[in-house]
Amino acid sequence: MLWWEVCEYVGGDEKRMGLKELENKSIYILREAYAEFDNPAVLWSTGKDSTTVLWLCRKAFFGKIPFPVIHIDTGYKFKQMYEFRDRIAEEWGLDLIIARNEEAMNVGVGPKDGKFECCTKLKTEALMKCLDKHGFDALLLAIRRDEHGIRAKERVFSPRDDAFRWNYRDQPLEMWDQYQAQTKGQSETDVTIHTRVHPILHWRELDVWEYIKQERNIPVNPMYFANAGKRYRSLGCEPCTSPIDSNAKTIDEIVEELRTTKVAERSGRAQDKEKTFMMQKLRALGYM
Repeated sequence: MLWWEVCEYVGGDEKRMGLKELENKSIYILREAYAEFDNPAVLWSTGKDSTTVLWLCRKAFFGKIPFPVIHIDTGYKFKQMYEFRDRIAEEWGLDLIIARNEEAMNVGVGPKDGKFECCTKLKTEALMKCLDKHGFDALLLAIRRDEHGIRAKERVFSPRDDAFRWNYRDQPLEMWDQYQAQTKGQSETDVTIHTRVHPILHWRELDVWEYIKQERNIPVNPMYFANAGKRYRSLGCEPCTSPIDSNAKTIDEIVEELRTTKVAERSGRAQDKEKTFMMQKLRALGYM
């Protein structure tokens, strides 16, 4: 492979990989993370991306996932997501941890308090409590660069400090698949408590669906398929997620739809949360 084929982004233009190359790189990242960290875990939302990461974990570790799987439960997810979670967790024998911020839920924190407050309390703080309880030093997440402009700033190995914060202005250098799975922060006063690992950061939405089509056995939440001219393209909490107009009822039809659509993937998510400044504030505080 020539050196310019190895670089994913050159001057903002991405050199696309084939599905096998995408898979190989992701498995390499997963195995590196497992070898580097003492106590990793993987986050699972039940969406297409995180379920694909679970599938890649199973491939990387010969049919089993050798670390816990964390599902952050806000209490506002669709019932179909809970049903899908419980079914797949049983079928795959997952070591499932359900993370909840019980204190915030008991006092009624929810979307009525605003998306920033709700996401911080019910997602970020729930995850903080889970890490504190179990002592995880690495979290595997299924984010992709093409999802949102702020996520494009991420690194494959992304350190978080002792306050859970992400310093997006001071990230470790990553070139030619050389990653820094560091245990210290970027400055003398910044101590890394855990590292976020992003094994499909280099994938696109279309890649994920083409891979699901190729693999055939990756389970897909039925909410992704059209019903009465609507389907969900991105899954989140029920009050903050809306379906898009679509007639795609099969994986093949979703793939064809994505080849021509001009609609943003997260257009069905709560728009105040998706604004660039808001997303950057959330992610800087530790949001997924």
